[in-house]
Amino acid sequence: MSEQRGSFPHRNQSRPARREQPPRDIPLDRERAAAELTRFVDLVAGEMHLEIEYEIVRTEGGPDGDALVVAFRGADQDFLLERNAELLLALEHVAHRWLKLNPQLHDRVRFDCGDYRATRLEELKLSARVAAQRVRETGQEFRFNPMSSRERRIVHLELNGAPGVRTMSEGSGDRRQLVIYPATPPARKGPR
Repeated sequence: MSEQRGSFPHRNQSRPARREQPPRDIPLDRERAAAELTRFVDLVAGEMHLEIEYEIVRTEGGPDGDALVVAFRGADQDFLLERNAELLLALEHVAHRWLKLNPQLHDRVRFDCGDYRATRLEELKLSARVAAQRVRETGQEFRFNPMSSRERRIVHLELNGAPGVRTMSEGSGDRRQLVIYPATPPARKGPR
């Protein structure tokens, strides 16, 4: 068993070349992914003793390309949706790992229950519009609570081209937030 250790380059050492990012339009092998998702969900639902049914729906031509949506329903669906769908989103995260998906394909494999995704999408869009209006009226920035990259992207897209505001993500990791700023900073009052 070999062990690899990394080190930071010293000042006089050159840094290694940046790795190229994979192309944005990576195809999703939907047949293989659907078969693996079936194995994963059957195992997890069985081990957790969930009273839940699911269906794997194939969507085509969405904003992220062709996708697979695992749609749950049943007696335990409220359990999946507790605390802002924490368990549902955690299962989705583990499924991405199970499938060994390239991170750029994560948006193409989604879990949903009781139309949580559609409802959350509309909530985010409405929140974005209301916050943008507030920023326009007050001239003060608006900072959302930390959210996932997928949710930040929805807000960015909703406000893309909106008059009088601009958006930016700040922070790192689980604490990354989306901030709405006035399109032009307010004029500073200087000494007279």
